[in-house]
Amino acid sequence: MPSLADTRKFSKSARVRTRADYSCAFDGAKRLHGPLLQLAVKREVAAETGARLGIAVSRKVDGNAVGRNRIKRVWRETFRHQRMHLPAGTYVAVAKPPAAQADNPALRAALLELLARAARLPGHPAIGTMPRDASSTPSVPDAASPASHSD
Repeated sequence: MPSLADTRKFSKSARVRTRADYSCAFDGAKRLHGPLLQLAVKREVAAETGARLGIAVSRKVDGNAVGRNRIKRVWRETFRHQRMHLPAGTYVAVAKPPAAQADNPALRAALLELLARAARLPGHPAIGTMPRDASSTPSVPDAASPASHSD
C-alpha cells in the first residue's frame, strides 16, 4: 500500500507506462463510461503497488498538445489525491472528444465520478483451496444405507 509520502508525488510505480502494461490493463478490464472519458478498471490481487493510473488522450480529442497535456495534468492530480482511497488495480482513463472543451473542474468531476463507481465494483473472487460450504454441496445418498435400496 502506498505511504503518505507517496500521495504527495506521482511516482513511476503509480503509473501505467509501457504498451504491455496498457494491453494488460485493457484485457479483462471493466469499462465505465462518462461523457468526457472512458475508464478501464482491472483489479489486482497483489496490493503491493496500490492503484495505478494510465491516461490516453489522442490527437483526435484535441489537436493542440497544450490541450491534451491540460487534460492529463488535471486527471493525474485528481488521481493522486484519490489514490489512497482506491482498491489496488490498474485504472486507464481514455479521453473522449468533449473533454477538449471541458474546463478543469468538469474534467476533475468526471474522473471522480467514474473512480467512485469503480471503487464500488465487486473485487476478484477469492481463489484458494478452501472446501466448499457443506450446505452448498448436493447430498448423495450413501450406497450402504437401507433407504437407498429398493427391493
